[in-house]
Amino acid sequence: MTSNIGWELYRSFLGVLKAGSLSGAARELGLTQPTVGRHVAALEAALGVALFTRSQVGLAPTEVALGLRAHAEIMASTAASLERAASGYGEGVRGVVRVSASEVVGVEVLPPIVERLRRRHAELKIELVLTNRVQDLLRREADIAVRMMRPEQAQLLARRVGNIEIGLHARKDYLARHGAPRRVSELAGHALIGYDQPSAFVRAASRSFTGFDRDAFSIRTDSDLAQLALIRSGAGIGICQAALAARDDTLARVLPGAFSMQLDTWVTMHEDLRNSPRCRVTFDALVEGLVAYARP
Repeated sequence: MTSNIGWELYRSFLGVLKAGSLSGAARELGLTQPTVGRHVAALEAALGVALFTRSQVGLAPTEVALGLRAHAEIMASTAASLERAASGYGEGVRGVVRVSASEVVGVEVLPPIVERLRRRHAELKIELVLTNRVQDLLRREADIAVRMMRPEQAQLLARRVGNIEIGLHARKDYLARHGAPRRVSELAGHALIGYDQPSAFVRAASRSFTGFDRDAFSIRTDSDLAQLALIRSGAGIGICQAALAARDDTLARVLPGAFSMQLDTWVTMHEDLRNSPRCRVTFDALVEGLVAYARP
C-alpha cells in the first residue's frame, strides 16, 4: 500500500460513489471524465484493492469501497471545515460558518436572524444546510446546528433556547366549511395532513398525537415544508409549530388540549470553535433569535 495518497484521489472516489458513474462524478466535481477515471485507478493501485466493477447501469462499488465510504466522507467534511476555518483569519469577524437546521426552522425562522447577523458583520458568510437529518458536529459536517433534542456528546458546546410547541392547525376557512372538531373522534371526518414514512421523531410524536397516524391521513408527505404549505393552502388539518401559526391570521389551533408536544430546542457547536470569532457571533445570534421565537 502506498502512503501519502493525495486527497484529490479520495475526492474523485467519493464522487463516483455518490454519482454511480465516472461521467456523473466528473460533472459534480468540475473535472473531465478521464481525470476522474485516472484518479480512481490510481487510488486502486495505491491501496492494492478493487473499488468498482462495471455493470449495466454504471460502476458498482465493491465491498471494500462501501467500507471506505464513511472514512472518505469524514475526509471531505474535514477538508471543508479546514477551508471554513482558514476563511476566518484576518481583521474583524469574517469567514464562512456552516449552520444546520430543520427545513421549517431554516425557512421560516432563521432568515431574519441571518439577515440581522449579516447586517452587523458584512464579511461573514453563512452556509445554511436545511435537513431533518442530524448533522454530525463531531465530524465537522456543520459548524453550528439547531437541534430539537439535547446533545449528549461532551465535546459539544450547547445552549438551550427553550421549548417550541407543536400542535394541530388548519386554515380558518377550511374549518368554516367543514366545522371545527370539538373532540378527537371528530377528526375522522376531516382531511388530515401527515407523514408518509415513519421516522424516529414521528414515532416519538405519535405518543403525544394519539390516533393521528398514517392510515388516517388524506394527504401524506415526509416534507415538513410541504405539510406546512398544505395547511396554509386550506387542504386540511396538520401539525404546525404554534409560534408559526400565531404569525398567520388565517390559521387556527385545533384541539389544543388533546394535541400538544414540546420540542426541546438547542443551539450547538464543537467546543474547539469556542474561540472562533465567526462561529461565536453566529452562535450568539442564533441563540438570541431562537430564544425570542420560542418565548410564548
